[in-house]
Amino acid sequence: MSVQAAVAGSPLRIGTRGSALALAQARIVADRLAAHGHACEIVTIRTQGDEAQADRSIVLTRGAFVSALEVALLAGRVDLAVHSAKDLPAGERAEAPVAAYPPRGDARDAIVTRDGAGLDQLAAGARVGTESPRRRAFLLRARPDLEVVPIRGNVDSRLRKLDAGEVEALVLAACGLERLGLRQRIGEALAVEVMVPAVGQGALAIQTRATDAAAPWARVLDDPATRHAVLAERRFLAAMGGGCRVPFAAHARIEGGVLAIDGAALSPDGRVAVRERVVGEPAEGEALGAALAERLLSLGAGRLAAGSAA
Repeated sequence: MSVQAAVAGSPLRIGTRGSALALAQARIVADRLAAHGHACEIVTIRTQGDEAQADRSIVLTRGAFVSALEVALLAGRVDLAVHSAKDLPAGERAEAPVAAYPPRGDARDAIVTRDGAGLDQLAAGARVGTESPRRRAFLLRARPDLEVVPIRGNVDSRLRKLDAGEVEALVLAACGLERLGLRQRIGEALAVEVMVPAVGQGALAIQTRATDAAAPWARVLDDPATRHAVLAERRFLAAMGGGCRVPFAAHARIEGGVLAIDGAALSPDGRVAVRERVVGEPAEGEALGAALAERLLSLGAGRLAAGSAA
């Protein structure tokens, strides 16, 4: 369906995964479009990442939650696709650009426990569930006495495993819990000094066909501050040559009109870490992201990545 058809009265079809969180995020976008007079229809699409949640033989890669939505978008089955920005692969497809980054939510990671305890209150040997090498490395750096165990599934299924006693704690994205109305489950939102967030965490990315990228309904969703920050982080990740299976992390935000980016690379066990910060003009975000990656690589981040892949 073209923009002209949408303007003529047909609803904009929003492509999304079918998880509770993905649907909540799609509804955020639909509500914002509705506020500008655009009717919307939410279309659910199953992705490789969804298959991997149930089948541990499938290796999750960056983009696993994205490709099926891109196919539907380019085939014309949906008019825009809503992604968690952290799921996007490093490269952007020219025919399916990210037309908008809505205002970012809380980018931090959160400790979730049955009793509301935070990271420092966990007992020695406590089992903490996460599938993320980044979260694992930061956890072990802060608390090498913890047992970090792999755990897959959508947010609701991981919470059920926690409540059933399979683990004593989880690490989840704070914004995901907030979007699901589960902020009360957060025991502690971890400061960036303790755990640098994943690239794009807390942000949504709205993908369109290239012919529709400048459409008014795409432009109204875009938040320039979020766009500058996320593009800086994504350029950092691309320059590092990493993906979701390597403990690289970066978080950018605009403070007092200046863009600051914190970046980190860790060994899988968290024992070795290199961290740097760069600051500059928001419009120079992508160049700053590349400069940050260059600094970390000069400090040995590439060798840490090789250890992760071993």
